[in-house]
Amino acid sequence: MAVSPARAAAFEILRRVEREDSYAAELLHSAALAKLSARDHGLTTELVMGVLRWRALLDRRVAASSSLKIERMDGEVLTALRLGAYQLLFLSRVPARAAIFESVELVKAARKRSAAPLVNAVLRKVGGAGAADFFSEIGGAADAEELARSAAHPRWLVERWVARYGLERARGICGYDQLVPETAIYIDDGRCEDLAGVELAPGRLLAGARRVIGGDMTGTRAYREGRVAIQDEGSQLVALLAGRATANVDGVILDCCAAPGSKTGLMARRNPGAKVVATDVHPHRARLLRMLCRATNVFVAAADARALPFKSRFDRVLADVPCSGTGTLGRNPEIRWRLREGDLGDLQTRQIGILKSALAQLAGGGRLVYSTCSLEVEENEAVVEAALGVEFEVVNCGGELELLRAAGEIVGGVEIGSMVEGGYLRTIPGMHGCDGFFAAVIRRR
Repeated sequence: MAVSPARAAAFEILRRVEREDSYAAELLHSAALAKLSARDHGLTTELVMGVLRWRALLDRRVAASSSLKIERMDGEVLTALRLGAYQLLFLSRVPARAAIFESVELVKAARKRSAAPLVNAVLRKVGGAGAADFFSEIGGAADAEELARSAAHPRWLVERWVARYGLERARGICGYDQLVPETAIYIDDGRCEDLAGVELAPGRLLAGARRVIGGDMTGTRAYREGRVAIQDEGSQLVALLAGRATANVDGVILDCCAAPGSKTGLMARRNPGAKVVATDVHPHRARLLRMLCRATNVFVAAADARALPFKSRFDRVLADVPCSGTGTLGRNPEIRWRLREGDLGDLQTRQIGILKSALAQLAGGGRLVYSTCSLEVEENEAVVEAALGVEFEVVNCGGELELLRAAGEIVGGVEIGSMVEGGYLRTIPGMHGCDGFFAAVIRRR
């Protein structure tokens, strides 16, 4: 019997994530999966993201049920075991016999037939061990070590969060990372009539945002025409800060690390009188940005943000720099297994270079927003402090957020003070209903 299309696709994606350092979210939306039915695509997504979120826990369960150490298993065998274990522990609607049988068939199809008895035996033991209330364990974790273990996160990362944010917030971050994240959208013209079949709820932070609670947004006419963009509310908030939509900027805006262009598009649409110049260091990503961002006032160029080629200066600049992405582990769970603490120093060096270059492009009286989707101080406050010269000053984000609320952009009941620390914007997963973002507003004197 052939393996189901959903499990075969999930197996291949997980192998590519391991072998090629690919990103699961990109592979799940690739043309290779276009032939899957909506139901199969949904199961593929559930399997891939679930295995990546809970990988460490799955490996512990597999190791406890196997006489062969995980380190000695072939990659294909371990991937099949993770897939089977995830279904047995987390997907009650999937019959145990189907999860075990198809995992065995996956290793046979991968030409690892000799491992089929091992996979069968291990998964039968895993299935008989019983599932736990994993989220209850996260909420009851007494320290960083226990939290890392129960939430399937690297211990070094959780220890940083406990030290920086406290145990309670760290529990919230880890719990948020293990949930399927909400899909938030920005509606360009505020109209929802072309979203047939999609059920929406109000945004948690922003009046112009909506949360998708049912249906396929990508199949709607509004999405195909570019009038609806899928974008986390924290990301939308950063774009509003950068362009200050309420001021209807009529100057020139620079987005110097723009691809794939969600923030670029929002700034351009909310500031139709402005010219928005968007750059990316990679020519193919700049081409993708041009294709995805359809606003007529956006101009795209391939350029290294550390050596920007522009002679004129800009009224507004957004430097949304490449970062570790630790604020987005719910959407990109594979990051936690790739990132090393030593990587933060290398990222910081690059980020300082980008911010200094971007500040040099800022006109007198102009404003720059430096942002990341990282929770780490090395990539946030430390970068701002290292890059600022005497001609620049940090603007308190609290005042900027209050101006956005006064203009009706921020939902009335949102506690702005909880999002501001030291004058900087900081959204915390599990606390603010969105991914983790940092932003600093900087003005040239």
